Amino acid sequence: MITLRKARALKGELTVPGDKSISHRSVMFGSIARGTTEITGFLQGADCLSTISCFAKMGIPVENDGSRVIVRGRGLRGLRQPEEPLDCGNSGTTVRLLSGILSGQSFSSVLTGDASIRRRPMKRIIDPLTLMGADVESIPGTGCAPLQIHGGALHGIHYQSPVASAQVKSAVLLAGLYSEGQTAVTEPALSRNHTELMLRYFGAQVDSHDTTAVIRPADELYGQKISVPGDISSAAYFIAAGLMIPGSELLIKNVGINPTRDGIIRVCRMMGADITLLNENHENAEPTADILVRGSDMKATVIEGKLIPTLIDELPVIAVMACAAEGETIIRDAAELKIKESNRIQAIAENLTAMGADVTETEDGLIIRGGRPLHGASIQCHMDHRIAMSFAVAALWAEGETTITDSDCVSISYPDFFRELGQLTESY
Repeated sequence: MITLRKARALKGELTVPGDKSISHRSVMFGSIARGTTEITGFLQGADCLSTISCFAKMGIPVENDGSRVIVRGRGLRGLRQPEEPLDCGNSGTTVRLLSGILSGQSFSSVLTGDASIRRRPMKRIIDPLTLMGADVESIPGTGCAPLQIHGGALHGIHYQSPVASAQVKSAVLLAGLYSEGQTAVTEPALSRNHTELMLRYFGAQVDSHDTTAVIRPADELYGQKISVPGDISSAAYFIAAGLMIPGSELLIKNVGINPTRDGIIRVCRMMGADITLLNENHENAEPTADILVRGSDMKATVIEGKLIPTLIDELPVIAVMACAAEGETIIRDAAELKIKESNRIQAIAENLTAMGADVTETEDGLIIRGGRPLHGASIQCHMDHRIAMSFAVAALWAEGETTITDSDCVSISYPDFFRELGQLTESY
């Protein structure tokens, strides 16, 4: 539990931890590549450490000194059968992407995780993997983990995904590495494309056009050097705080601005925020920039459609930011929020209401009528790191004192969040 009070301003500069999605994939792809993969900027959060642990149990040597991760890959078919279930902790990315890899192995395995993971829907990957010939079973029969996977021969398919989900797309593409014939995934909207970019970097044959990604079976991948940029999802909390609190000025350095992930920057501009990208670098597969934000008078906007997959993880803090904007902000087409670490639509609505916001929960989003002050409250974050960090931002804007329960859950993606937030905060 942590208690926070209204801030006078946020000043300074910081570098946020490495991108969570890229960190996961760098270990996964390095493990099934031939040779050494060296990763700098790796996110030392609980979710990404769960990925390292799973591959270590399958015979992959991984060295992690806190600043650099070295993965000694053993090739596409070099994983060994684990002697115990693979515990993915709280990481849905680990479960879903690893399911694709394990479907093509010559052994059987079990994927499990914490109580939250065992409630999250896995049928969305079970169905396409089964169509490819995989034997993937929900042990409790609920469509949730634990999953029993008997690896074997796979064949390529063209999967029309009903959801725009990078995890679903990635599971299918990774299984496609081991399949006979090419595999394609078409989404209703383009989800984040880190898998396509990084697999290509490791030597896979991956093509992308509009919302379709195509992969051909691989003989081998090869170890690479990976520099992980700062996570825009982690930067989002500082972006929102810097914009909401008058007199603030923050520079957030070396943030990934992949166009499939930069929706929050677009929303800030739609809201009239003072946000500037500096030192943009588009030379690498993952573009980066420094992000400068200053306290701003913002106006409401509508967030919907194809924009949603580019900011799905940032929607909780965007909802908080909408409280400081004049007018009615509408978030729709975001039913995916219901099946994250918590039901985030419900958690956002309940906690904003507790702080005095005028908010309405809808089937697929929220309506937030901004421009009225918030007050301190006791925040129930349901062990959800993104809810905890979003309402830390709300606490800095609200009058009075706010207490956040289960605040330690931020270790999933940002272990030093509260310390770094405190260093930037000028208190009354």
